[in-house]
Amino acid sequence: MRTILLTLGLLLCVPQLRAQQARVDLVKVDKSERSLSLISQGQVLYRFAVRLGGTPLGHKQREGDRRTPEGRYLLDFRKADSAFYRALHVSYPNRDDRANARRLGVPPGGAIMIHGQPNGLQLTADSTVTIPYDWTDGCIALSNADMTTLWNLVQVPTPIEIDP
Repeated sequence: MRTILLTLGLLLCVPQLRAQQARVDLVKVDKSERSLSLISQGQVLYRFAVRLGGTPLGHKQREGDRRTPEGRYLLDFRKADSAFYRALHVSYPNRDDRANARRLGVPPGGAIMIHGQPNGLQLTADSTVTIPYDWTDGCIALSNADMTTLWNLVQVPTPIEIDP
């Protein structure tokens, strides 16, 4: 009986162990669903709820438009000392974004991150509390607990796809 229970316990842990050991090779954001997925070899390991820029519809065009960019970018560096609970930088603007902003005669903006909640809220690292509406200046915000998981599983550089 003890052997059966140990085997059953190990079988129940295998998916969780596999998720912890798998290398996340893509982060995918679906703006319309307000979700972020961590993907390894085409398999979704985790899916989190997110909040976006205060003007969530459409691709970021310029500094101050409060839109979250759309397209393919890289998560290219970590920022532990952010004004928010941890942050991973999104490589916006890319060459096309800069060219589009030049055509419009506006600055493209930048400093787009995936991050947790504002440090001023004094939430713990395992907090699942989130501001309940789209509130960022164009960033992608998670609960601190979800940001902890993302921070632990995502290496840089890692591709990120942000879909409308």
